Amino acid sequence: MAYKKFIAVLSIIAAAPAFAGSHEPVPASAVQNAQGEYCLRVAPVTGSLVETVQCWTREEWAEQGVDVDKEWPTEGVVMNG
Repeated sequence: MAYKKFIAVLSIIAAAPAFAGSHEPVPASAVQNAQGEYCLRVAPVTGSLVETVQCWTREEWAEQGVDVDKEWPTEGVVMNG
């Protein structure tokens, strides 16, 4: 399971420039949801065309090599749940 998450996170980093212009703007600073997680768009896993949203804590994103503050302006999603 962790391997799939790692691949998904790498996909975000690799595909970020391609998706940058296709999303609605989000606030400049990262926003936690009610569970203290940060939600970011994740590029589709190989073989799928469906983009997903993953919500993890700042520490979980860091374990996958993602800087939430850097990725938030282009890939962040505000979720109230």
